[in-house]
Amino acid sequence: MSKMYSCADIADRYGVQVITVWDWIRKKKLPAMKIGRDYRISDKDIETFEESCRTIK
Repeated sequence: MSKMYSCADIADRYGVQVITVWDWIRKKKLPAMKIGRDYRISDKDIETFEESCRTIK
């Protein structure tokens, strides 16, 4: 099983605020899994997100 990251972890990784990560999830830009009241993002979801953000594919 891959490592799961919190929204705060993702915000720290990209240098943005947590609310920005929530916005990405809400707009379906960043795939996430809702567990209870929190979101968790897997390594695979991060790779998918980063690939979708590339300017040259």
